[in-house]
Amino acid sequence: MENTYIMKFIINNLSYVVAVLGILMIVMYLLMINLFFNLNYMKKRYKKMMTGVDGSNLERMIIGCIDKAEDVSKENDKIQREIRDIQDLLRQAITKVAVVRFRAFEDMGSDLSYAVAMLDSDNNGVVLSSIFAREDSRSYVKPITAGKSSYPMTDEEKDALKQAMAQS
Repeated sequence: MENTYIMKFIINNLSYVVAVLGILMIVMYLLMINLFFNLNYMKKRYKKMMTGVDGSNLERMIIGCIDKAEDVSKENDKIQREIRDIQDLLRQAITKVAVVRFRAFEDMGSDLSYAVAMLDSDNNGVVLSSIFAREDSRSYVKPITAGKSSYPMTDEEKDALKQAMAQS
Protein backbone atom coordinates (compact mmCIF):
# COMPACT_ATOMS: atom_id res chain seq x y z
CA MET A 1 0.00 0.00 0.00
CA GLU A 2 2.69 2.44 0.87
CA ASN A 3 4.73 1.61 -2.24
CA THR A 4 1.82 2.48 -4.46
CA TYR A 5 1.29 5.73 -2.60
CA ILE A 6 4.96 6.69 -3.17
CA MET A 7 4.77 5.67 -6.85
CA LYS A 8 1.62 7.78 -7.37
CA PHE A 9 3.32 10.76 -5.65
CA ILE A 10 6.41 10.45 -7.90
CA ILE A 11 4.34 10.09 -11.09
CA ASN A 12 2.14 13.09 -10.19
CA ASN A 13 5.21 15.24 -9.32
CA LEU A 14 7.61 13.85 -11.92
CA SER A 15 8.60 17.25 -13.27
CA TYR A 16 9.58 18.43 -9.75
CA VAL A 17 11.54 15.24 -9.03
CA VAL A 18 13.47 15.60 -12.32
CA ALA A 19 14.20 19.27 -11.51
CA VAL A 20 15.50 18.42 -8.02
CA LEU A 21 17.67 15.62 -9.42
CA GLY A 22 18.98 17.99 -12.11
CA ILE A 23 19.91 20.60 -9.49
CA LEU A 24 21.65 17.93 -7.40
CA MET A 25 23.59 16.83 -10.50
CA ILE A 26 24.72 20.40 -11.22
CA VAL A 27 25.84 20.82 -7.58
CA MET A 28 27.78 17.53 -7.84
CA TYR A 29 29.48 18.68 -11.06
CA LEU A 30 30.46 21.97 -9.38
CA LEU A 31 31.89 20.04 -6.42
CA MET A 32 33.83 17.79 -8.80
CA ILE A 33 35.27 20.81 -10.64
CA ASN A 34 36.25 22.40 -7.32
CA LEU A 35 37.92 19.17 -6.16
CA PHE A 36 39.74 18.88 -9.50
CA PHE A 37 41.20 22.41 -9.15
CA ASN A 38 42.14 21.80 -5.51
CA LEU A 39 43.83 18.53 -6.44
CA ASN A 40 45.85 20.23 -9.20
CA TYR A 41 46.87 23.01 -6.81
CA MET A 42 48.00 20.46 -4.21
CA LYS A 43 49.90 18.47 -6.87
CA LYS A 44 51.81 21.62 -7.85
CA ARG A 45 52.65 22.41 -4.24
CA TYR A 46 53.69 18.80 -3.58
CA LYS A 47 55.93 18.81 -6.66
CA LYS A 48 57.50 22.09 -5.59
CA MET A 49 58.05 20.78 -2.05
CA MET A 50 59.59 17.53 -3.28
CA THR A 51 61.96 19.26 -5.71
CA GLY A 52 62.90 22.04 -3.30
CA VAL A 53 63.96 25.57 -4.08
CA ASP A 54 67.42 24.74 -5.39
CA GLY A 55 66.40 21.63 -7.31
CA SER A 56 67.25 19.09 -4.63
CA ASN A 57 64.42 16.96 -3.46
CA LEU A 58 63.00 16.77 0.02
CA GLU A 59 64.27 13.25 0.64
CA ARG A 60 67.88 14.27 0.00
CA MET A 61 67.43 17.32 2.20
CA ILE A 62 66.03 15.23 5.08
CA ILE A 63 68.80 12.62 4.72
CA GLY A 64 71.36 15.45 4.75
CA CYS A 65 69.82 16.85 7.94
CA ILE A 66 69.87 13.41 9.57
CA ASP A 67 73.53 12.95 8.61
CA LYS A 68 74.39 16.37 10.06
CA ALA A 69 72.48 15.56 13.24
CA GLU A 70 74.43 12.30 13.60
CA ASP A 71 77.70 14.19 13.07
CA VAL A 72 76.70 16.73 15.71
CA SER A 73 75.77 13.92 18.10
CA LYS A 74 79.16 12.24 17.59
CA GLU A 75 80.96 15.56 18.09
CA ASN A 76 78.88 16.19 21.22
CA ASP A 77 79.86 12.77 22.61
CA LYS A 78 83.51 13.54 21.89
CA ILE A 79 83.23 16.91 23.64
CA GLN A 80 81.53 15.28 26.64
CA ARG A 81 84.40 12.77 26.94
CA GLU A 82 86.95 15.59 26.72
CA ILE A 83 85.08 17.55 29.40
CA ARG A 84 85.15 14.50 31.71
CA ASP A 85 88.91 14.11 31.06
CA ILE A 86 89.49 17.79 31.83
CA GLN A 87 87.39 17.55 34.99
CA ASP A 88 89.44 14.54 36.11
CA LEU A 89 92.64 16.51 35.50
CA LEU A 90 91.27 19.53 37.33
CA ARG A 91 90.45 17.41 40.37
CA GLN A 92 94.17 16.62 40.57
CA ALA A 93 95.32 20.17 39.80
CA ILE A 94 96.21 22.61 42.55
CA THR A 95 93.17 24.82 42.89
CA LYS A 96 93.34 25.86 46.54
CA VAL A 97 96.18 28.06 47.72
CA ALA A 98 96.54 29.95 50.98
CA VAL A 99 99.49 31.97 52.30
CA VAL A 100 100.18 32.87 55.91
CA ARG A 101 103.03 35.26 56.63
CA PHE A 102 104.40 35.47 60.13
CA ARG A 103 107.29 36.68 62.24
CA ALA A 104 109.20 33.59 63.37
CA PHE A 105 111.38 35.35 65.96
CA GLU A 106 110.51 38.21 68.27
CA ASP A 107 113.77 40.04 67.59
CA MET A 108 113.08 40.19 63.83
CA GLY A 109 111.31 43.31 62.59
CA SER A 110 108.83 42.00 59.99
CA ASP A 111 106.92 38.95 58.81
CA LEU A 112 109.48 37.44 56.43
CA SER A 113 108.60 33.83 57.26
CA TYR A 114 105.66 32.15 55.54
CA ALA A 115 103.58 29.01 55.17
CA VAL A 116 101.91 28.18 51.85
CA ALA A 117 99.30 25.45 51.48
CA MET A 118 98.66 24.16 47.93
CA LEU A 119 95.86 21.60 47.57
CA ASP A 120 93.78 19.92 44.90
CA SER A 121 90.00 19.47 45.13
CA ASP A 122 90.45 16.33 47.28
CA ASN A 123 92.62 18.28 49.74
CA ASN A 124 95.80 16.52 48.66
CA GLY A 125 98.97 18.53 48.12
CA VAL A 126 101.76 20.15 50.11
CA VAL A 127 102.47 22.79 52.70
CA LEU A 128 105.62 24.78 52.07
CA SER A 129 107.08 26.81 54.88
CA SER A 130 110.11 28.99 55.23
CA ILE A 131 111.59 30.28 58.46
CA PHE A 132 113.64 33.41 57.95
CA ALA A 133 116.33 34.27 60.49
CA ARG A 134 119.17 36.83 60.47
CA GLU A 135 121.87 34.33 59.73
CA ASP A 136 120.02 31.70 57.70
CA SER A 137 116.73 30.63 56.20
CA ARG A 138 115.16 27.18 56.34
CA SER A 139 112.51 25.68 54.07
CA TYR A 140 110.21 22.75 54.80
CA VAL A 141 107.82 20.75 52.66
CA LYS A 142 105.13 18.57 54.19
CA PRO A 143 102.87 16.35 52.10
CA ILE A 144 99.13 16.59 52.70
CA THR A 145 96.74 13.70 52.08
CA ALA A 146 93.00 14.23 52.57
CA GLY A 147 93.67 17.42 54.53
CA LYS A 148 96.13 15.88 56.99
CA SER A 149 99.91 15.58 57.21
CA SER A 150 101.89 12.71 58.67
CA TYR A 151 104.45 15.29 59.90
CA PRO A 152 103.95 17.62 62.85
CA MET A 153 102.82 21.08 61.73
CA THR A 154 103.29 24.52 63.19
CA ASP A 155 100.31 26.73 64.01
CA GLU A 156 101.00 28.85 60.92
CA GLU A 157 101.10 25.78 58.67
CA LYS A 158 97.86 24.54 60.22
CA ASP A 159 96.30 27.96 59.62
CA ALA A 160 97.40 28.00 55.95
CA LEU A 161 96.05 24.45 55.50
CA LYS A 162 92.74 25.39 57.13
CA GLN A 163 92.38 28.48 54.87
CA ALA A 164 93.16 26.46 51.74
CA MET A 165 90.68 23.71 52.65
CA ALA A 166 87.98 26.33 53.25
CA GLN A 167 88.15 27.40 49.59
CA SER A 168 85.66 25.77 47.22
